Amino acid sequence: MNASQGPLAGIRVLDLSAYIAGPYGCALLADLGAEVLKIEPPAGDNLRKYPSTLEAESRAFLGVNRSKRGMVLDLKQPDDMRRLLALVRTADVLVHNFRPEVPPRLGIAYEQLRAVNPRLVYCAVTGYGEDGPLREKAGYDQVLQTMTGMAALQGPAGGPPGILYGSVVDYYAASLVSGGVSAALYEREKSGEGQYVGVSLLRSALAMQSARLVWADSEPRDVGGRDMRSGGITGIHPTREGWLYISANTPHFWQALCRKTGLEALLVERYDSVRKRAQHAQEIVPKLHAALAQRSALEWETLFGEEVPCAASRDVEDMFDFPQVASEDMIQRFEHPTVGGYRGFAGAWKFGRTPGPAPFAAPALDEHGEQLRKEADQAG
Repeated sequence: MNASQGPLAGIRVLDLSAYIAGPYGCALLADLGAEVLKIEPPAGDNLRKYPSTLEAESRAFLGVNRSKRGMVLDLKQPDDMRRLLALVRTADVLVHNFRPEVPPRLGIAYEQLRAVNPRLVYCAVTGYGEDGPLREKAGYDQVLQTMTGMAALQGPAGGPPGILYGSVVDYYAASLVSGGVSAALYEREKSGEGQYVGVSLLRSALAMQSARLVWADSEPRDVGGRDMRSGGITGIHPTREGWLYISANTPHFWQALCRKTGLEALLVERYDSVRKRAQHAQEIVPKLHAALAQRSALEWETLFGEEVPCAASRDVEDMFDFPQVASEDMIQRFEHPTVGGYRGFAGAWKFGRTPGPAPFAAPALDEHGEQLRKEADQAG
């Protein structure tokens, strides 16, 4: 493993987290060149057991744990706890997603580990934060979507709430993990001291809605769904074959859409702003749908080109060989000891001078355990 080119080369991260938010945050740190050790209990990260058509391993686990070495430690056993503390002395970062009451009981709370390594950047991923009535409640992506209004806004107006699948809150929290840890490491270069970094799914879900979370003193409670929907024009529309997302909010794009679809008659003052088009969507949308029915989604995508922002609805499998994705080198080949060869995403950033190490497959359970336990025993 050669991490010498990454901007975080030389940084060692202990990843004690499970599921998605913490592990993927650590995978992003690995993309940046950090050495990441995935430390699991004897039963393994529960994400390994999630449903998958792969027999040997969960697809979700592979996707969020790339570029890590893996070992098993049972922190309830004195020998393994001693090994963890030995690793903490050599580490720069520790990430976990235990509920706040758990780390003190295990002996790995921030103040306990700070005594072992004052330079340690300690990142705790929680559901709801460190304080408040929900601090000990387990947090999950779709639960937070539903709690924070995301599901209410995702569903149709007047209809039931809708979940956006794909664990968007978890993945955004992962980006907060990598950003918060990187910032703390930068500050450590000036102060010489580590610090506690708190990331919560609640904070993540609200941060994603910063444009909606504005409530002026003069406003009532309901401000039209918090203003964010731009009307019936911008959205997903049916075509002769397939579905097409269109974004035509600016005057330039609206005019191009009308010209390309033969709807020049709509280029009148009555419809000349996003707000007006939203108000008159029931008049515009049927005409737009009739025009779009003349071609397939892929044909419209080609015809609109750069003049109308749009995308035909595709399956995620189409991304493996999508020309733009290939040009940006976002899909890499991996070799796994039990799954074998597979292709997967890698490359959340692009650095000109320090591009980072080549990614490698997520570890099998305890794949590097013997070597890492030996290292910890020697260090302890």
